[in-house]
Amino acid sequence: MNRTITVKGIGKVSAKPDYIVLSMTLKAQDMEYEKTMSIAAEQLENLRSAIVCIGFKRDDLKTANFDVQPDFQSERDKNGNYKQWFAGYICSHALKIEFDFDMARLAQTFSALAKCLAEPEFSVQFTVKDKEAVSTSLLKNATENAKSKAVILCEAAGVSLGGLISIDYNWGELHLYSPTQYEMADRCLAEAPCGSSIDIEPDNIDVSDTVTFVWEIA
Repeated sequence: MNRTITVKGIGKVSAKPDYIVLSMTLKAQDMEYEKTMSIAAEQLENLRSAIVCIGFKRDDLKTANFDVQPDFQSERDKNGNYKQWFAGYICSHALKIEFDFDMARLAQTFSALAKCLAEPEFSVQFTVKDKEAVSTSLLKNATENAKSKAVILCEAAGVSLGGLISIDYNWGELHLYSPTQYEMADRCLAEAPCGSSIDIEPDNIDVSDTVTFVWEIA
């Protein structure tokens, strides 16, 4: 039976955010389905017009999720029993727009959204544009970490590290977003001069991952 050594490599990378993801949600509701969809379409057109006015293209606005559901409400009757009633249809449209890190650009976009007739709910996240580069660096780091541990362990045990037998890695999605939160109340956005901003520096994105290696002991 071949002797083996199993080592878990831990990779760590700290990346500086260079990309902004602005998420928005539009909600339309009416008792009639066709009216609900008409309101939703008008909201979307208003939102597109708002971002085009500040230099974005119409197709820069991407749909992340689109959902239409009947809305049922419940209430107690005079006997204390719950009664359900139909309150119309709700259309929820989640969208996003992404652009290179630029706080002045973000403030300009916030200002446009605050004045938009569609009244979207929105939030911002700071991330990295080249996610593949971060993932590659992380895996290389984990591999080097594992190899270093394996060599140290074999030297301490008075044996030699042989050939690599297997690699076990779970290809999960990395959470490449800064923990920094950036929020402004609607009233503040509406009153702020267009494009005015504070030049903040989002916290770095710290990620880690593990890979398990099995080597033969020569």
